[in-house]
Amino acid sequence: MRNLATRAARLMAICGGLVLTFLIVLICISVIGRSLNGLLHGWIGAVMPGVSAWALDLGVGPINGDFELVEAGVAFAIFAFLPLCQISAGHASVDIFTAKLPTWINRVLQLAIDVIFAVVLIAMAYQLYNGMLSKQRYGDTTFLLQFPIWWAYAASLSGSILTAVISLYVAGIRALELMRGEDILSQEAGLDL
Repeated sequence: MRNLATRAARLMAICGGLVLTFLIVLICISVIGRSLNGLLHGWIGAVMPGVSAWALDLGVGPINGDFELVEAGVAFAIFAFLPLCQISAGHASVDIFTAKLPTWINRVLQLAIDVIFAVVLIAMAYQLYNGMLSKQRYGDTTFLLQFPIWWAYAASLSGSILTAVISLYVAGIRALELMRGEDILSQEAGLDL
């Protein structure tokens, strides 16, 4: 089960990384296009109006709806990285006080934290699902590109559901660690899972 959960989390993180890479390229092209468009309307248009008109007719300029794509893509990427963060215990933690406590108390605290995480992540997935249904029902679309907003919700929901499932798995492992008194899913494991 651990290998399956880890592979699924890594695959989702890779998808999130690919989307972020695409968004970086998109933003760079859009910014360059916006700068060129300004130059073509500015001094290049004054000095070489024919070249300027030709380039503008080709469509040199910012990418239409780039911010809508960035908004949807970043939302997906955030949810795509959460499963790997959850299974590798990559969330930020401050353990100055708890480092001096006995191991069994730390296991109880970790179990409580992971159960709370599971409840919150399940609630997030549920609310995201309801939001997706609402956007789908009302036919909401983005302003410029006119793509249905529920598509972004559905993409984000895939990562959210995987995170909720993995959080239940992690909480179960933490309960097993407490009962057995041994580390099964070490917090220090990081990405070496």
